[in-house]
Amino acid sequence: MKLYPLKFTTIYKDKLWGGQKIKTILGKDYGDLPNCGETWEISGVTGNVSVVATGSLAGQSLNELINEYGAELMGKKVADKFGSEFPLLVKFIDANDDLSIQVHPNDELAKQRHNSFGKTEMWYIFQADPGSKLITGFNQPLTKEEYLARFNEGKLMDILNQEEVEADDVFFLPAGRVHTIGKGLLLAEIQQTSDVTYRIYDFDRTDDEGNKRELHVEEALDAIDYQHYPEYKTSYINKQNEAVQLVDCEYFTTNKLDFTRQTSRDYSDLDSFKILVCMEGAAEVKVNGLGYPIRKGEAMLLPAVIKSVELETEGGFKMLESYIS
Repeated sequence: MKLYPLKFTTIYKDKLWGGQKIKTILGKDYGDLPNCGETWEISGVTGNVSVVATGSLAGQSLNELINEYGAELMGKKVADKFGSEFPLLVKFIDANDDLSIQVHPNDELAKQRHNSFGKTEMWYIFQADPGSKLITGFNQPLTKEEYLARFNEGKLMDILNQEEVEADDVFFLPAGRVHTIGKGLLLAEIQQTSDVTYRIYDFDRTDDEGNKRELHVEEALDAIDYQHYPEYKTSYINKQNEAVQLVDCEYFTTNKLDFTRQTSRDYSDLDSFKILVCMEGAAEVKVNGLGYPIRKGEAMLLPAVIKSVELETEGGFKMLESYIS
């Protein structure tokens, strides 16, 4: 059976901090859940593996496709490196309240402790309520000992770098960077396939039964990057009708496509799958004369064997385009 552009059934997750924007802004229906904090759009994480939603492969899981098609789906280089594990996880996140302050281990530490990949990620801000902020990194140089002293004194917030956020802002978060998504933000997240999170501080919140969430203060100490960086927000110049690179790291490359008209994308030099995440508008992804629609709030996986596409649109679109280079 021939591979084609694939859309998957969204996995919805209610969260202590989740809100309603997945429905009200992205137009996605999460049914009877009280809220939706995250949607997992393309996932190979055990227990949350995506299932094809449309076309002749509907009902098959991403893992089944990888086992059947291998390099045709993933790209030879990617398949050789990752085997049967899909290397990226794509989410939308709606923070109706601040998320916990957390950090993710790098590949080496995650492999040693959890037999997992580490978690380097990026955020693209869809929508931001006025005054919304997020935390990424430290606002001063620190040693591990200085960090722990501030933490034990209850002064963690004093040493964290806070950023005011607007729509279209981009943040790259390598493994080891302390961070949290602040109240009022709706964003897209591209990350390594990993669900390993060390929760450092959760603002002393409790669940419906009065229980505080588990913290991982000790585990986080060896995972944290204590360096101070002059800039934490990714700087880019938005250009219409051409691709703009946002992130280029060993784990993924992500471009922004902001087009008011039809365009084509040539992937002949890439030995990788491609992921499109539609943030505004809609398009028809044309492959060999056949059209596959994508609209705001949807993600699409282009198998590695697809080497070029036409993106046809009536009203324009904004998309993230990610692959492993």
